[in-house]
Amino acid sequence: MMPIMGQQALISIIVHLALIAVTWWTLQAVRIEVLLKPNRVVQGRLLYILLTIAIGSTVANFFLDYWTWSTDLPYLFRD
Repeated sequence: MMPIMGQQALISIIVHLALIAVTWWTLQAVRIEVLLKPNRVVQGRLLYILLTIAIGSTVANFFLDYWTWSTDLPYLFRD
């Protein structure tokens, strides 16, 4: 039981980090600095980081939930 939990934790960490990296890469194509006030570089960078974490974590949770649900489907057909 414990090794399975450890594997799930490792998969969750890898999926979250990978999707956060993909989100960061994707957000580089968006010109968010147009929405910021002049000379607010630090706040702009922090906004990029927070948006990246929020979007990446949400997408990662979606994929991990979907994976969990799909692996639990066989229990629906057990006697």
